[in-house]
Amino acid sequence: MLYAILCYNEENVVATWTKQEDDACMARLMEVQSSMATKGKLGPVVRLWNTDEAKTLKKANGEPAVFDGPFAETKEQFLGFYVADCETMDDALDFARELAKANPGTGSYEIRPLRFFGDNKLASTEMLNVAAE
Repeated sequence: MLYAILCYNEENVVATWTKQEDDACMARLMEVQSSMATKGKLGPVVRLWNTDEAKTLKKANGEPAVFDGPFAETKEQFLGFYVADCETMDDALDFARELAKANPGTGSYEIRPLRFFGDNKLASTEMLNVAAE
């Protein structure tokens, strides 16, 4: 089954990392990812731009309204995600635990099973077809 592992952290803290600190964190995360990638169990890994680059389209009566930034005001921001092919939720949690060890400081990982709807080109890629077998 495919799982999304959503990464949250305090954006203002992560933004203060030096290039060397950021590079070191990314290298540790790449080590964790390489195990899953070698097994063909790792799909897209995405790091989002900061929230000051975001827009939110909010549905309302009439035309949707567009706002700068994310809709939710929270201490932690959604900073990126992984798509991992894991046998069970426990396996997905184990992968998230390894990611957490590689990433210093605070933050959290939210793990959710994925479902595809309709005829989706991404769902037909080789990586994602593995999960359907």
